[in-house]
Amino acid sequence: MPVYTAPLRDMSFVLKEIIGIDKITAIKNYQDLSEDLIEAVLTEGARFTENVLHPINLSGDKEGCQWDNGNVRTPKGFKEAYNEYTKGGWAALSADPEYGGQGLPSIVALLFEEMICSANVAFGLYPGLTRGAYAMLHNHGSDALKTKYLPKMVEGTWSGTMCLTESHCGTDLGLLRTKAESQADGTYKLTGTKIFISSGEHDLTENILHFVIARTPEAVSGVKGISLFLVPKFMVNDDGSLGARNPVTCASIEHKMGIKASSTCVMNFDGATGFLVGELYHGIQNMFTMMNTERLGVGVQGLGIAEIAWQNALIYARERLQGRALTGAKQPEKIADPLMCHPDIRRMLLTMKSLIEGNRMLVAWIAINVDRMEQGETSEIRQEAEDLVQLMTPIIKAFMTDTGSEITNFAMQIYGGHGYIQETGVEQFVRDARIAQIYEGANGIQALDLIGRKLSANTGRYLRRFFHPVQEFVDQYSQDESLKEFVEPLAKALGRLQQVTMTIAQKSLVNPDEAGAAATDYLRLFALVTLAYLWCQAVIVAKNKIGQSEDDFYEAKIHTARFFMTKILPQSSSLFATIMAGSKPLMAMKDKLFGTGG
Repeated sequence: MPVYTAPLRDMSFVLKEIIGIDKITAIKNYQDLSEDLIEAVLTEGARFTENVLHPINLSGDKEGCQWDNGNVRTPKGFKEAYNEYTKGGWAALSADPEYGGQGLPSIVALLFEEMICSANVAFGLYPGLTRGAYAMLHNHGSDALKTKYLPKMVEGTWSGTMCLTESHCGTDLGLLRTKAESQADGTYKLTGTKIFISSGEHDLTENILHFVIARTPEAVSGVKGISLFLVPKFMVNDDGSLGARNPVTCASIEHKMGIKASSTCVMNFDGATGFLVGELYHGIQNMFTMMNTERLGVGVQGLGIAEIAWQNALIYARERLQGRALTGAKQPEKIADPLMCHPDIRRMLLTMKSLIEGNRMLVAWIAINVDRMEQGETSEIRQEAEDLVQLMTPIIKAFMTDTGSEITNFAMQIYGGHGYIQETGVEQFVRDARIAQIYEGANGIQALDLIGRKLSANTGRYLRRFFHPVQEFVDQYSQDESLKEFVEPLAKALGRLQQVTMTIAQKSLVNPDEAGAAATDYLRLFALVTLAYLWCQAVIVAKNKIGQSEDDFYEAKIHTARFFMTKILPQSSSLFATIMAGSKPLMAMKDKLFGTGG
């Protein structure tokens, strides 16, 4: 049975010492926010996730969701846990107070979300989709729709979904066939089938609000003809009470590799009543508000599952006796030494630790910019923050889910055969982590978004939001001998990133395949440079704290940063070489040759 303890000490380090409480309270809406309140929220969040969500994770995976004639029953304990979730006000954490929200910063909400994903990621998908739906409706819905639906979403009484995918179109949404026909009363009748709909049907909430992309009869083909509609499971009366059942039904649920306690549904819309959200033919643009919120959340899923996998792998490595240390017995009084003494086990553990703690800093950095983007006092502050968030969203989604999957596999490797059997729970981490690389835009699509859209956007303005502060940091600390072993590798990796950026931009003008061939490697290189930048900041904090308090904590930060710089960041050299090799090794081989030699 796996264990979980929320990493509150490291979260506190990120909040107070990497970001700084003063930077949070500098945002107008958070000026009166106290450090004690933030700490109390996260402490209570730890209690809830450790004691309520984590105990039903393994059992929820074994039982899964059950479909019966259009109805879906979640596993034992999920409804009770969800009721406690809503009673605790967790659904309202960062929502707008105008609609009943608590108005706390995004950074607090995302750290709590990490805890949920560690403790029970399948459970987290139910409120997670609602948070994305809330953000989309809050930004693009009419006042009438917001007044009618947002309070119940913030309360958690009603949940939300995102209905995009159809059997013949996944990423290529321009191929969708779902129809929306206008009615005399201003509503629309939607007809079509959507697949892979997370939380499409379940027994946790009174109502489910489906946000559906569809095409009106007169719309042009492709994504430019797509509009967005709100389709409630139950119609809502003017007084807010629930009315008749809308003809939207769950035809079946998928039987999946992982996240089995999350209902993944096939949804049929048979002339269901829907309400236009935003303007006609702006469906994709409006839905991207939800998708970008979800992409940050999915990145946090990768982080959360990695954290619990790391915790259990570390415990096992300390307790499991196997073989003797290569340099001689470490515990001669015992039959063998613990796994921790073996270099390769330590390689895996330190890789896990350096990526998890680096990714947590990355989430916090972007979260504070989400709040600046939405609430900054000047248009310049809001624009700078939005540029950075736009640039880093595909990196967070892809890199943090890639490393989440890698880390859960490391955990299984450390457990050996015991990790492959169900009783330990480790194999569930591997299965649950895998989907995050696929949904909300597969990671290859994220890489294409980064290299194809974000690099060239606004004549490179997005890139400048990253390159300029990192270069300024390098210039500021390059002569500091105490930081040389950290800043110098960062400077070299940054130089490689800048060089391949220019090369790709030039070559892809002539041959677009150059960008496509480099995309995945480029995203990983960008992510490694980002983490190196954040680890350098962590080292500066740690060096200033050594000798003052908690020497072990800060000493561990320095050692972990050193491992990252010497064992992980050098991947930037091989990534550089791979990118510079261009598209020819991929594209020159004729299609028919792929099938030879088998």
